[in-house]
Amino acid sequence: MKKIYLIIAVLALSSAVFAQTEKPQKAIFYSISFPNAVHHEAEIVLTIPDAPTGAVRLRMSRSSAGRYATHEFGKNIYNVKASNVDGSALSIKQLEGDLYEVAEHGETVKISYTLYGNWTDGTYAGIDPSHAHLNMPATFLWVVGEDKRPLKFEFNDLDQNGWKVATQLKHDGDNIYSAPNLQYMMDSPTELSAYKVNSWTVYNNGKPEKINVTIHSDDDQATVDAFVKQVQRMVLEEKAVFGELPAYDYGEYTFLDDVYPSNSGDGMEHRNSTCIVHPAQKVAGNELRLLSTYSHEYFHSWNVKRIRPKSLEPFNFEHANMSSELWFAEGFTQYYGELALERAGFHDLDDYTHTLAGLVNQILNTPGAARFPATQMSRYAVFADAGVSIDPNNQANMFTSYYTYGGAIALALDLRLRSEFNLTLDDYMRTVWLNRGKPYKPYTIPDLQSDLAKVTNNPKFAADFFNRYINGIDKNDYAALLAKAGLLLQKAKPGKAWAGPLSYIRNRGRSGDARTADNDGLAVQVSIAGTPIYKAGLDVGDIIMKADGRDIKDVQSFNDLVATKNIGDKIVVNYKNRTGEHQTTITLEENPAFEIITFEKAGKTITNEQTEFRNKWLSTKVKQ
Repeated sequence: MKKIYLIIAVLALSSAVFAQTEKPQKAIFYSISFPNAVHHEAEIVLTIPDAPTGAVRLRMSRSSAGRYATHEFGKNIYNVKASNVDGSALSIKQLEGDLYEVAEHGETVKISYTLYGNWTDGTYAGIDPSHAHLNMPATFLWVVGEDKRPLKFEFNDLDQNGWKVATQLKHDGDNIYSAPNLQYMMDSPTELSAYKVNSWTVYNNGKPEKINVTIHSDDDQATVDAFVKQVQRMVLEEKAVFGELPAYDYGEYTFLDDVYPSNSGDGMEHRNSTCIVHPAQKVAGNELRLLSTYSHEYFHSWNVKRIRPKSLEPFNFEHANMSSELWFAEGFTQYYGELALERAGFHDLDDYTHTLAGLVNQILNTPGAARFPATQMSRYAVFADAGVSIDPNNQANMFTSYYTYGGAIALALDLRLRSEFNLTLDDYMRTVWLNRGKPYKPYTIPDLQSDLAKVTNNPKFAADFFNRYINGIDKNDYAALLAKAGLLLQKAKPGKAWAGPLSYIRNRGRSGDARTADNDGLAVQVSIAGTPIYKAGLDVGDIIMKADGRDIKDVQSFNDLVATKNIGDKIVVNYKNRTGEHQTTITLEENPAFEIITFEKAGKTITNEQTEFRNKWLSTKVKQ
């Protein structure tokens, strides 16, 4: 036995010596320049030293960190060429829309290509003379099979454009930055612009953490500085939920904010940064609107970037990861993003009741939530999360956003923990943080249930809650729960007749255009299951010509007619579609929408117990 032990020891020592002398991998090097920024182009050169033996394959991503649907980034690169280090051309084949191969090559391979970027949001790339807004999966080809190799980046043309670099990438000096591996690089959005910056230090368990806010906008420095004071309050309020900040890589966290009217509004979380894009003229006058996005995305630095679903680990850049946990990763973050602003004093109670009513209506008044559990709505993210398609879908009747679905579940759990266990959702989030996030142990849904059982010391409650409200479609008693805080859940328009919506409310708060056909009627854009319109047989594409004998040209004229009616009244509708002209009858019902108001506003007496419950829930948690 002693001989065997000796042999094992020698082998182990040999392995250790080999590991110590193993040649470190050379970094793959990217150089990006902007000679034609006015036309939204960048020129990128990728140098691969110690190239893999055999064929070298390169790919553009089809998904992006923080996004859950597929995106075809390969469509925006062209002029793809390959060469040896001496400049001699190599043959390169495009095997798929986003996949290239160099079959024969030398020790070092160089790839060059042109990138087109003209969409500034959290997913794509936006390039013009004012900035280069770069989401890495939308920007850089990567070498298949070389995921663990370090990467370096050279950002050129900075001085001539008046640009600085904002990124979570490690700054190695001058205009050179680095990432330890592919996953980190892909999670590191970068803004090159003449941004304004404000930084401060938060002490985290005695260790300083630097937080940077970089804003590319038409505001002056004083406006940015004043806004950052609000961000600082929000940061401390969210820190109080968990009791500490995450340990940020390189000791820094950076907000990358771009504000301009033609932007596509977005917020995208990353490990040590967040990319925030707002379609607004300036920060000035839009502070609270911007702060809502900041609050949501910053909470993600705990919940989803470190408290991480196992289904998203590792992130797959060749297709979308499917996750059943987004009701927690996004939905609980949705709840806390607005709760933190309420606690910090940015909203008054009446404002916050509108936010809560939005969550409750989504879980109680949408067909998707009535038919499907939060887990299934989470999995639909591979189609719904800014997924691009040209054919119509039936989301209005089979999908409820995991953001609001999960947010409503978080609201109910918070109120139940407070009323049934003298605990809070903060206690639960801290438990999940210490068990899953801080040690970086990606979780499953049973893990979340186990943590709820631990914090309540009641496995039966945890099992019942998960079985009924997360894996099942039961709904909590929101009226009873909100009443504990002196809040009244009631019909928003009691006694008012209602037919249901005919058109969507589009992004940015704009009402969707109600398309007409030859100006002779109103085209139905949406028919939601359970509404009087749906029950009457009207569907998307039908053209309403008359209602009760009146010509109908737009949504307003139809709604004006409904407003003159009572619940139970019938409206005769003449409409047409490809099968000809038809007539149907809509029987009006009461509008099912809820509102939440304070007992005081409703003229009800609020007890000391309800006042104390409300204050403990909504007051600041930052120790002065």
